[in-house]
This record gives sequence, structure tokens and C-alpha cells, in this order.
Amino acid sequence: MDVFRRRPGPRPPCPWNPRRPIVPAVFALQQMGSGMSLAEELRGKYVDEIEVGATAVYAKTVTEADIVLYAGISGDTNPVHLNESFAQGTMFKTRIAHGMLTAGFISAVLGTKLPGPGAIYLGQTLKFKAPVKIGDTAIARVTATAVDKEKGRCTFATLVHVGDVLVIEGEAQILVPKRPA
Repeated sequence: MDVFRRRPGPRPPCPWNPRRPIVPAVFALQQMGSGMSLAEELRGKYVDEIEVGATAVYAKTVTEADIVLYAGISGDTNPVHLNESFAQGTMFKTRIAHGMLTAGFISAVLGTKLPGPGAIYLGQTLKFKAPVKIGDTAIARVTATAVDKEKGRCTFATLVHVGDVLVIEGEAQILVPKRPA
């Protein structure tokens, strides 16, 4: 039986009013009357606003859903992430989060906080130091170590900790927008 085939009979009620368009929350920013365009309100920092030593963090508690969804999106269905019986026979003794899921928290900091929206990844090195398990709160921190205002490029030290344990360290090169002339 095709589970996606519509069954005969009346349609179930729609969970929202189908006559009312679904409007993203960010669209509401345009209606606040700030005098700024939406692009200006969403924009992160320009390269001239970043100094060496600037830092930002993002924290996320890893859930079962995060791991299952990441496996589905990435195609990485390694049983060390998805199968407790298999994982018990590994050096970790339990399931662990995908390393790249945890590395994605670094991307979250760079893309949403520092430099923020408009920043483009040019490169990233990663060293995985320890596993992240379901229920762990990973804290990703980026710190500007070099700023080239002429080229619009910044280098960031990137670290992820679970408690006092360093789980990922690396370095990111980011293209940061220049202020319009």
C-alpha cells in the first residue's frame, strides 16, 4: 500500500487558515517602521566592525531528534550514531552525535552572530577531540584572530566544548561584507 496516497473520504481539517498566507516572522520586521530595509536589519557585521579578539558563542543541547534528522539530511547512517546495540560495542559505549553535526554549531555562530548574516565560509579546519553524546550541551565559540579589512577576510579560532571538555578545535576563514561606499 502506498502510504502517501490520499485515502477516499472527506479531507481532514487544515491546521491553519488556508485563505491566510503564511508569512515568515522576518517579514514582520519590515512593518515595524524602523526606516531600515529588511536587508539592513538582517545584516551582520561589516568587516570594519570586527576587531581581533571579538568573540561570540552558540549553545545547543544535542537531542535524539537532532541526530536522526542529521542522519536523514546528510545520508550518514553510521550505526554508531543510530543504533544503541551497535554503539555499545564501540570505544564510546553509547551512541554519539555526528562530528559534522557538532561542527555545524560553529557555522551557526559565524552565520548568525559573528560576523553574522552575509558572511561566507572560505575554509574551515577541524580536529575532533572527544565525542558528543545525546543530552550533552555543546558550546561553540569563535574568536577573531586576524582581520584583513582591505580584502574583507577574517580568520577565527573555532572551539566547541561540552562542559570543560574540548570536543572540536579548528580555524575558519570567512569572507565578510565591506561597508558600501
